[in-house]
Amino acid sequence: MKKRVFLPAAVLLCAIAVIIASATSRRNRPASPDRTGSVQETVRLNDTLNNGMSDIPELVPMDQSIRKFLKRWEIKGASLAIMRNDSLVYAKGYGWADLEDSIRMEPGNILRMASVSKLITATGIMSLKEKGLISLQDTVFGPGKLLDDSLYTKSIRDRRIFNITVEQLLRHKGGFTTGHGDPMFSSQDMIRQFRLDGAPDSRTLVSCELTRWLGFTPGTSQQYSNFGYLLLSLIIEKITGEPYEQYITQEILAPAGCYDMHIARNYYEDRYPNEVKYYMQSGSVPCEEYNLSGRMVEKCYGGSNITGLSGAGAWVGSPAELCRFVASIDGDDTIPDILSKESIAEMTEYFDPQTFSLGWNDTKPDGEWTRTGTLSGTSALVKRYPDGECWIMITNTGTYRGPYFSKYVSTLFRRCREAYSRYLPDYNLFGS
Repeated sequence: MKKRVFLPAAVLLCAIAVIIASATSRRNRPASPDRTGSVQETVRLNDTLNNGMSDIPELVPMDQSIRKFLKRWEIKGASLAIMRNDSLVYAKGYGWADLEDSIRMEPGNILRMASVSKLITATGIMSLKEKGLISLQDTVFGPGKLLDDSLYTKSIRDRRIFNITVEQLLRHKGGFTTGHGDPMFSSQDMIRQFRLDGAPDSRTLVSCELTRWLGFTPGTSQQYSNFGYLLLSLIIEKITGEPYEQYITQEILAPAGCYDMHIARNYYEDRYPNEVKYYMQSGSVPCEEYNLSGRMVEKCYGGSNITGLSGAGAWVGSPAELCRFVASIDGDDTIPDILSKESIAEMTEYFDPQTFSLGWNDTKPDGEWTRTGTLSGTSALVKRYPDGECWIMITNTGTYRGPYFSKYVSTLFRRCREAYSRYLPDYNLFGS
């Protein structure tokens, strides 16, 4: 029998204090227009949470296991959120949000989520499909197509590019490979090769990349492609007539109840007020700045154009709000979904191990869904399990394992679920 855990009195008092403080802070926060144009006050989930709300005596051993895990991997800080059946039952930060300024990690801190951003972008595409503005079988390039800008089409030498469809981009089957390096992370090489005056913006980057030959005929194979999701971001802009971030914020994230997600900035001094500091793994060395300025920088702060990743990997947010987003595309009506059940089923349909799902890395026949993300200085894992639990962790420190680090976090999740899921509380922090 599942043990029922009640909210301790001290935690309840702490929660009340946070609500009062949050209400006070909201009096000084500008109101925002809703989708109908009327003005309403926005309550951000991140403003209502603190570590004390998830201080559960029965879960102290789990906290110790997580801290031991972070110490083993030399990770400065991490944030964990757990949702069960669309209820946020646990949200806690571990270690440091900013070690040098002695700022502890809290569940309201936001972090770069890297390729978890692709799940948000795919949801944006599916919403346009539901509105009848796009089909997944639409071809992307060519006269009268989704991206028919002459800046793109005049660059194309490989005629197979004109056959690429939206679905192929979503499933990493568009034919784009990294034979010349990942274009999203090789600005320096592109500046040199194409004799650019500086780091390419999105349109210039696409124009340059389309002069190259595809690695395979679209639809015949797959290779993970950040560039493909940049194209999807540009498609969203073209169809809606709005900047990608603006459309996603207003039409996808706000209806999902996510009000504190943003496109990342490249440098520490430009971070958001509640954003963490990022750290490279032990032994890393400075690298050339992405814009060929001549400066040597930490790779996580200027080594790549993080902002330029757009819908491929640029979003920042908290694991708690990410839980809220997953709750809005999971088919559980406890929190109303922002997509139809048909679209959710299409995004999570399983074909075979060699076929990427739409936005998700992997969806298994038993209903387990996985989304990972890795950048210099951060790692993210989203695991939605068949029993209705969703575990999300984001770190602010890189590891030498790079994208393979998510396998170790997945093992940590599995062991913690086996030992401690029965002690998770019944209250819902979404309602705090």
